[in-house]
Amino acid sequence: MSINFTKKGVNLLAHKISDECINCGACDDSCPVNSISEQGEKRVIDADTCIDCGACVDTCPVNAISA
Repeated sequence: MSINFTKKGVNLLAHKISDECINCGACDDSCPVNSISEQGEKRVIDADTCIDCGACVDTCPVNAISA
């Protein structure tokens, strides 16, 4: 069983992408629920759909993603 804590529909456990992002797309390709999209010169994680699986963290070559 998985529990996601939310506040007004926002997943408080969603991962975040820092300014270190090089916009390579590795995280986007690894996300099983397609929660990552390109926005400007970096990627952004949709907190409403992120399931907090960590696949993006494991694939980021510059460690720009954290919980």
